[in-house]
Amino acid sequence: MRKRSSKRKETDPNVRAFLAVQRATGQLPAEPEPPAKNPHAVALGKLGGLKGGAARAKRLSAKKRREIAKKAARARWGRI
Repeated sequence: MRKRSSKRKETDPNVRAFLAVQRATGQLPAEPEPPAKNPHAVALGKLGGLKGGAARAKRLSAKKRREIAKKAARARWGRI
């Protein structure tokens, strides 16, 4: 199934060109910037991500890691 974005975008090249000209000439306001991310939340997420992989690798046995790797390889290469 095809993924769909949450916003509808114009796919007609003529409409896109018209909007680009309007933005360039100042007749249409520029698209707003996305809101800035909270730097504290970014730091916490990065910290947890750095800890998580190492903690999981330490907890797993070599046999279990090998099984996970084989399953991932089958999923990755089985679609071809």
